[in-house]
Amino acid sequence: MIKIKEVTTKKELKQFVLFPFEIYKDSKYWVPPIIKDEMETFNQSKNPAFENADVWFYLAYDQNKIVGRIAVIVNWNEINNQKINKIRFGWFDFVDNQSVSKALLEKVFEKGREKNLEYMEGPMGFSNLDKVGVLIDGYEHISSMITWYSHPYYKEHLESFGFSVDKEFIESEFSFSNVKNSAIFTRAANLIKEKYKLRSINFSSTKEILPYIDEMFDLFNESYASLSSFVAVTEKQKAYFKKKYIKLINPEYIKYVVDENDKLVAFSIVMPSFSEVLQEVKGRLFPFGFLKLLKAKKNSKTVMFYLIGIHPTYQNKGVTAMIFKEYFETFQKNGVENCIRTPELVDNLAIQNLWKNFDPKIYARRRTYRKDL
Repeated sequence: MIKIKEVTTKKELKQFVLFPFEIYKDSKYWVPPIIKDEMETFNQSKNPAFENADVWFYLAYDQNKIVGRIAVIVNWNEINNQKINKIRFGWFDFVDNQSVSKALLEKVFEKGREKNLEYMEGPMGFSNLDKVGVLIDGYEHISSMITWYSHPYYKEHLESFGFSVDKEFIESEFSFSNVKNSAIFTRAANLIKEKYKLRSINFSSTKEILPYIDEMFDLFNESYASLSSFVAVTEKQKAYFKKKYIKLINPEYIKYVVDENDKLVAFSIVMPSFSEVLQEVKGRLFPFGFLKLLKAKKNSKTVMFYLIGIHPTYQNKGVTAMIFKEYFETFQKNGVENCIRTPELVDNLAIQNLWKNFDPKIYARRRTYRKDL
C-alpha cells in the first residue's frame, strides 16, 4: 500500500531533493540540480516565493522505500492579481506505478478543493523563472540545469488520469556555424541604433552588471506583462535571483540596449551550458564541483539563450539585431559552437520569429497538464 507523507524535517527535504538521483541513476540525459541551490529553493527563510505562496512537499512510500515526490503550490499573487484560480504542482517524480502517481496527485486535488480553487496545472514551479513542463518528446537529448527531464511514462500517467494539455513548449538548437554572415546583423543593428538613438552595453565583470540588475527585472516584468500566465517578479525575488544566478553567468553573455537617456529598453541573458559538468559532479559543489562550474562558465562551447526582454515601445522594431550583433562578436571570440533555446510557448510566434535567420531545429517538446477540481 502506498503511503503519502508530508515533508516536515530537513532530513525529509533532503530526501525530497535527492529522490530523482535514484530514478535517473541510469539515464545519460538527466542533469542533476545543484543540491545546495535546490535545498535553498525549498527553504522558506531564503526563497521569497514563500511570502506569496503556500507550499506543501510530499513523499510517497512503498513500505519504507521512497517511490515518488510532488510539490503543491498555491501562488496567491497569481490568484489575487490575475484572478487565475488554479493550484500548481511541480517537482513531480515517481516510479512507473499508477498507484504512486495517483496518490501524489490526490494531494493536489485535496489542497485545491480546500482552497476553493477551480483547477490544477503542472508540472510548474513557483514563478515564471522556475522550471516548467513534462517532457513529451526529445528523451534522447541531454537536459539542462533549467529544465526538468522526464521518463516517457510521466506523460502516459497524466493522460490516463484524464488530464488535458494546457500549454505546450518547444526547445530548439542551432549550430553557430549556421550564421555565416555577420554583415546581416551589423547592417540592421547600425540602422536601428541610428534611427532610435540607442546604444549597446557590454560587460566584462560581474561587478559592472550589479547596478543594472534591478532595472533589468523591472523591464522583464514590463516586457512579459501581457502574457496570460505571467506572474511579476517581486522586489525580494529580484534580490534572490540576483544572488542565485549571477555567479553562474559569464558577464560577457549579458547584453543591454539603452536609449539616449540611458534608460534600459532591451536585455538578453545567455548562460553557458553546465549539463555535462553537473552530471560529472553529481550536483555537488564540493570538493571540486564549484571549480569545474567556474571553468565551464568561461569555456563552454554550448550556450543557452535563457531570457530576452524588450520594452513594449520597442517591440517589433528590430532592436534584437543590436543584441544578436553583440552576441555574434562575443561568441566568435570565445569559440562558442552551439546555441540552445530554452522552453518557449508554441504559440509565442513573436519570439520564434526572432530566430528565423539561425535555422533552428526543434529537438524537444514539453507540456503542462490541467484538470478541473
